[in-house]
Amino acid sequence: MTILLGCGIGFVVWFLVTYLLAGLYTVDQNERAVKTIFGRAERIPGKTTLSDPIAESLTPEERERYQYPQVRVIPPGGPYFKWPWEKVYKISVATQTLNMAYDPEQPEANSSGTMLDAVTKDQLNTGLTGQIRYRVSERNLYAYLFGVKQPIVHVMGFFISVLRERIANFEAPAVKDSGPGDRANDISTLTGVSINDLRKNLRDLNEHMDRECQSSAARFGITLDASLITGIDPPPEVESALAAINTAHNQVSSDISLAQASADQKIVQSRRAVEIETLKAHAEVEPLRAMAAQLTELKKNGPEVLEAYVHNVRLTLFNQAQHAILEVKR
Repeated sequence: MTILLGCGIGFVVWFLVTYLLAGLYTVDQNERAVKTIFGRAERIPGKTTLSDPIAESLTPEERERYQYPQVRVIPPGGPYFKWPWEKVYKISVATQTLNMAYDPEQPEANSSGTMLDAVTKDQLNTGLTGQIRYRVSERNLYAYLFGVKQPIVHVMGFFISVLRERIANFEAPAVKDSGPGDRANDISTLTGVSINDLRKNLRDLNEHMDRECQSSAARFGITLDASLITGIDPPPEVESALAAINTAHNQVSSDISLAQASADQKIVQSRRAVEIETLKAHAEVEPLRAMAAQLTELKKNGPEVLEAYVHNVRLTLFNQAQHAILEVKR
């Protein structure tokens, strides 16, 4: 009897430890959890990723392919309880940083994950360096846990393919040309050298990558927060040629800028000289106009008034003159 009682107590203790205490769990602040029952994740009835805003960037074809059910996400906190036939998957949703040349399947590829190769539109093999920031999307945990076998591999492959396609077809944005000065300030746009264009438009390139990768959350359950391409290095054999081209363009740009500045200065000086001469002419004409108006008013009072005025003016001039020459009639 004692043995049976001890076995019963031992079974109860074993059951409590195995199925009750071991069923308690917590979720950390930077984690989210999904629970499966007999291997099937708890789902929200009638809800899929297509009903979530993360699917807005998908094309109609992609909407048919990437349609995942929405699962119940267990928020941070606890303790929570699970039965033995249930399993809990915990996922970190903290933002992580990764070298964009890193290959999860072959770490030795891309110069051991330090530089990514890409071909430009003028057939130059250039090296790209930079980083990407990503985090697991808690709004599509089903894709990350169950829909894609290796999500980070798919995301890196998707990112690299988009980046290489952009590099191969990149063209510098058109610049509005309003005059010779603008052409001098942006003369390098006339070169057509894709590496120069890429270097000058790194910000546009990064913004393009952010836009194109918005669908990664709906595709793979990973959100790309930002891509930061920091370096574009040409092959060593063309580095010196590019340096010579850039030096020549800088010299030409400097010469054009100096010529434009000299021309602008001469134009300003010419305008100023015209203004000064115009003012002088006005200053000489105004007294004559005033005298003509005065003589017109005197003439209105009678011809003798005008003759008297002329006689007085002559007397004044004779008083100021040292010599007088008179015409003698013969």
